Amino acid sequence: MDVKNKRNFILLGHAQSGKTSLAESILYFSKATTRKGKIEDGSTTSDYSFDEIEKKHSINLSLLFCDYQGARLQIVDTPGYADFSGEVICGIRAVDSAVIVVDSANGVQAGTQRGWEMCEEANIPCMIFINKVDKEGADVNKILADLKSSLSKNCVIIQSLEDSLLVEAIAESDDSLLEKYLATLRLSQEEIKNGLAQAVNKRKIFPVLAGSALTDKGIKDLLDDILQYLPGPLERNPVKAFNPLKPEEAKEVVLKEDAPFSALVFKNISDPFVGQLTLLRVFSGKLLSDTGFYNVSRKSKERIGPIYILQGKEQRQIEAAISGDIVAIAKLKDTGVGDSLSRDKEQFLFEPLVFPEAAISASVKPKSREDEEKISDALHKLAAEDHTFGVRHDPQTKELIISGMGDLHLSVMVARMKKRFNVVVDLGTPKVSYKETITKSIKVQGKFKRQSGGRGQYGDCWIEVEPLGRGKGFEFVDKIFGGAIPRNFIPSVEKGVRQAALEGAVAGHPIEDIRVTLVDGSYHEVDSSDMAFQIAGAMALRKAVMDAGPVLLEPIMDVEINIPEDCLGIISGDINSRRGRVMGMEIKGKQQIIKVQAPLAEMFKYANDLRSITGGRGTYTMRFSHYEEVPHKIAGSIITQYQASKKQEEQ
Repeated sequence: MDVKNKRNFILLGHAQSGKTSLAESILYFSKATTRKGKIEDGSTTSDYSFDEIEKKHSINLSLLFCDYQGARLQIVDTPGYADFSGEVICGIRAVDSAVIVVDSANGVQAGTQRGWEMCEEANIPCMIFINKVDKEGADVNKILADLKSSLSKNCVIIQSLEDSLLVEAIAESDDSLLEKYLATLRLSQEEIKNGLAQAVNKRKIFPVLAGSALTDKGIKDLLDDILQYLPGPLERNPVKAFNPLKPEEAKEVVLKEDAPFSALVFKNISDPFVGQLTLLRVFSGKLLSDTGFYNVSRKSKERIGPIYILQGKEQRQIEAAISGDIVAIAKLKDTGVGDSLSRDKEQFLFEPLVFPEAAISASVKPKSREDEEKISDALHKLAAEDHTFGVRHDPQTKELIISGMGDLHLSVMVARMKKRFNVVVDLGTPKVSYKETITKSIKVQGKFKRQSGGRGQYGDCWIEVEPLGRGKGFEFVDKIFGGAIPRNFIPSVEKGVRQAALEGAVAGHPIEDIRVTLVDGSYHEVDSSDMAFQIAGAMALRKAVMDAGPVLLEPIMDVEINIPEDCLGIISGDINSRRGRVMGMEIKGKQQIIKVQAPLAEMFKYANDLRSITGGRGTYTMRFSHYEEVPHKIAGSIITQYQASKKQEEQ
């Protein structure tokens, strides 16, 4: 298939707007399939995984293709739920254009807005398909007004090329066309078609079509207009790339088949039969099967076997991938998502894929000892496929923590662990990594003396403990002079002090932001030992902390919340209820960005609450900022709970 006859596009839109049904309709209409699959009975080409069939909605992106009127169309179908926005981020890097699907009954929704903004950021042209127009009460003109007010005033219904409003919009998109139109008040059919294609590619006009995936209404018009007005690989807007030898230096990618090979890896998927499949978009040149490439990102060479084009879960082997192709390669050893590929070292370094930070976390506990051994391997395999899913071990709380974009995201991952790896886990709320510190200076003695017949134990030390500034950590200073404690026992005191600092004194949390100075002590020539001075050091620190105004510290997070303007009041009130404080605001288009600092303890379920408050239109990012003192009443409750659990353990 010649490059000029190729089109590839991504289907975007809110959940349940009909993206997968539209993909089925396109495949069936173009005779790529012999029957239309249905979401209700789990027979669609696109939603083929067990969890998608069970939940009856898309979770992963899927690749599809069809041939229509001598052209090859490659389609990326994506999920509409915000929990799986990572799939959209991957898919949008593989395509040259987008079709945004809008439900005729609901108009512009959160997922519509999210898809629109991603296209804007990626600078790819969009076409809008108003779906389900055969539903009772569907009003295309009302939806068009919504599109114009919510997305762009340049959303234009494509009903007839003779439409004067459309011709005026096309003329206004190009200076030479405008000059002719003003002089003659008309444009030729060829000028209108070419002018519209250029205006669409420059994102100056966004064609709107209406139809129904259920009855195939409008599908022919959609396919015809995709071929006519959406750009092919050769016409697409420039791809950002850099010189690998000088990463700060931009480099032009020549988007054609006879240019040097260049491609970007945008996704990994796991196939039950062939193992890992690496998905890549070829921007220029050609890659033959059973050859190899140079991984510019990792500075390594990789051999490859067959190359596949995907039709959902079906893999069809092809001889070569050329400019514009979206393909899969199995069992690559050293190539990952975001890697730039070429045939030699002097090629391109494409912009990396940037994924949002996780919005929600949960602690993971295996159901059995057998599951405990398999859990880490299973989680890391899942994280390799989904870059919005994170796994880490908290060294302080000793918990295994998973993170994702929402409750639905985490529940899907837990279900996959059970289905694919036979690992069953329970999820819980993660423990907060509190710290302990002091508010005043003090000098105390730690003395350990034990005599039980024969050689005894003796260690004696005096320490001065003082508070340091927030984030200063822990310091140990030796100021022993005159041999009050022999030099070989001073490291023992320090070891005991540091161990006690890790274990905590009031609530079992590490003690930080203090300086411990060893100033005096005594020893016994026979009974003193390494262990005795360790115990003495630990006793001294615990006593010092208890007597020096101990307080708990909690992690404070920097939170950036992106919401519609009409949600500002209720969000501000909600932040106050979480002990948060607003640090600043700014406007970005029609969105308000609120910068907040809030305690981590109050933010574990914020992803779900924000989605509920804003009707799915709000998003946020969160990262650690610093530690602050826990309010007295809350600290008292934490300490009481710790002491009760400790007493229970002792019994």
